[in-house]
Amino acid sequence: MTSLIHPTAYIASDAKLGDNVTVGPFAVIESAVAIGDNCNIGAHAVVQPYVKMGAGNILHPHAVLGDLPQDTSFKAETVSWLICGDNNVFREGFTAHRASKADAETRIGSGCYFMNNSHVAHDCTVGDKTIFANNVAIGGHVQVGNNVFMGGGVVVHQFCRIGAFAIVQGTTGLNMDVIPFTLIGGRPAKHYKLNTVGLRRAGITGERYKVLAAAFRLLRHKQSLEGLQDSEELLMLKEWLAVKSKRGLHGFIDISA
Repeated sequence: MTSLIHPTAYIASDAKLGDNVTVGPFAVIESAVAIGDNCNIGAHAVVQPYVKMGAGNILHPHAVLGDLPQDTSFKAETVSWLICGDNNVFREGFTAHRASKADAETRIGSGCYFMNNSHVAHDCTVGDKTIFANNVAIGGHVQVGNNVFMGGGVVVHQFCRIGAFAIVQGTTGLNMDVIPFTLIGGRPAKHYKLNTVGLRRAGITGERYKVLAAAFRLLRHKQSLEGLQDSEELLMLKEWLAVKSKRGLHGFIDISA
């Protein structure tokens, strides 16, 4: 199936477009770009050089992918990348920058939803099925796990990690890491319970949930997790905690999990 390209759109001669790609009025697709099948590039959206995009992505008007990293030491001639998976939605005004080092990547997974004016900075990694609400901004080198929800206006300091299945309350400022499976918020930000709703929607219930609840209580009191029966989620949590943090962990509010 052929692509549908508006006559006012600009597409570089070496850009590669898959089948059934729609490109709207005044959209710009620059050199060294690859766009997968069934993507929709909205009016005035811009895809800068060195972007690779999978299938089924939707760029709403005025979204910009792959611009230069906001790093004063970056040289514009450096070849670095922004890699996006499949079936993502990038709403109006969304921006994502390519990496700050030669041949490095900023990477966005699949099935994500990025609301108006949210931002993914250089060298970040965003997992699958993650949602950024309006005006979320993450700094360089931030790692966001799978199935994370970031509330409106959340701001994340560079080099932080947000673990899988976490939910971050709107307008929260994060300057340290967020433990997987948890709900965090406040000023200063603190973990205060498991992400019960998100876990239930993901099918993490019954004994699987009880193991995580026990693990959260132990972590809150700075005790070892080794006495717990292993589950898929507990092994994931242990693996995440075993990685040395560059920012440290946000604290806890001492209430029941």
